[in-house]
Amino acid sequence: MKGMEESTRAQQLMDMVDRQKELIYEAEDTIWRNPEPGFREWKTSAYLEQHFEALGYQLTRAGNIPGFYTDLDTGRPGPKIAILGEMDSLIVKNHPDADLETGAVHACGHHTQCAALLGVAAALKEPKALEGMCGSIRLMAVPAEELIELAFREELRRQGVIRYFGGKVEFIYRGYFDGVDMAMMIHVTRLAEGKTFWVQKGANGCISKNITFQGVSAHAGGSPQNGKNALYAATCGIQAANALRETFVDDQHIRFHPIITQAGLAVNAIPETARLESYVRGASYESMCQYNEKINLALAGAAASLGCKLELDDQPGYFPLNNHPVLAGVVKEAMRQVAGPDSVGLKEGWSTGSTDMGDVSSIMPAVHPYVGGAIGNGHGSDFFIENREMACVQPAKCLVVAADLLLREEGKRAREVMAAGAPLFSSKEEYLQALDKVTMKKQAVRYQEDGTVILDYKKSEKDFESR
Repeated sequence: MKGMEESTRAQQLMDMVDRQKELIYEAEDTIWRNPEPGFREWKTSAYLEQHFEALGYQLTRAGNIPGFYTDLDTGRPGPKIAILGEMDSLIVKNHPDADLETGAVHACGHHTQCAALLGVAAALKEPKALEGMCGSIRLMAVPAEELIELAFREELRRQGVIRYFGGKVEFIYRGYFDGVDMAMMIHVTRLAEGKTFWVQKGANGCISKNITFQGVSAHAGGSPQNGKNALYAATCGIQAANALRETFVDDQHIRFHPIITQAGLAVNAIPETARLESYVRGASYESMCQYNEKINLALAGAAASLGCKLELDDQPGYFPLNNHPVLAGVVKEAMRQVAGPDSVGLKEGWSTGSTDMGDVSSIMPAVHPYVGGAIGNGHGSDFFIENREMACVQPAKCLVVAADLLLREEGKRAREVMAAGAPLFSSKEEYLQALDKVTMKKQAVRYQEDGTVILDYKKSEKDFESR
């Protein structure tokens, strides 16, 4: 009898989402046509704010960055769960639908999360939507999940606009997750093995890097002997790091993938400055730090070999994602209600991508599953949404049903999640302290008057930058 009641209740909630299809599809289309990279999502945030306020929500805006959150209280005491939607796009200039000026496009599918979040918000405002639930639901529109344009984000940090590069990380720092007991979201991608939804164990974290090689400019044809080629130093550094790859331990899933963002200003001048952006990714905080130090040594040695200087600017990226198994179980139950008993898969593998949902998972139970509906390669020029209902409507249904499962019966299932294992950090403060230990900005190559060279590439307490 209980199972039948749960099925009936789930169907009622799914019907409420179905009645919001027009709103959901309009949001998906509008946000797709107006892509904005991280910390620039002002149009997207304003669009969502307008619709949320029309539904009667009171918003807490982030203010000097895009994004907001709002609380929906059931009127009965209980746990607080967060449902998230990411607003930012990528930059893929050769995508057919990329913005002609910025190259921005939602080749990540985040626009579908916004559409689903709006569908959740609208459905939960229907009569009897909160019937039987306790506690509250925090709906969050978050910026800047894609860790791109690192120099732009460093400038925002220098100006005091942000402290951290990731949107959820910044939201944690600002206190927007305070009081939240668990968090969930669903990310669109291609269908996998015929499954509509699936969950995996977790994903890599990362350290973000701005790397500057500094040489000496000279006439490239007339007097190259008077120059020190920063571009050559940078390419030597990349090759030195590549030579380390066979030492990367397999189960730590280490990744290093630099791009060169500046490599000289004129073809007839020896490049004086070369700039790189990259991450060091790994499956644990410890491995990220360990291999970042190895790569910094390789970069510093390359700079010194050509008589160049090297500035290393390491900033916190994201913590590894660890999907909470008990919360994932509740969400999988909701997925089966939405898409059928054979529609949900569990991947035993580990993702080598990174997400700032990992930071959320380090301080509370969190889950970041996937739904099909897209075609092409994620982050590629051929990425499109093929099945809008699967990509936008079914995630909204799943999140609403999961919220109901968690908050019914005086929050019994939510309390089971909270009792089943502690996150990596016991407090936000402990987490932020660990995050800040990654920060390092220094000249990694120093030339002494006696001709010796000092490679200073390691983090030490005296290097901690007051933030």
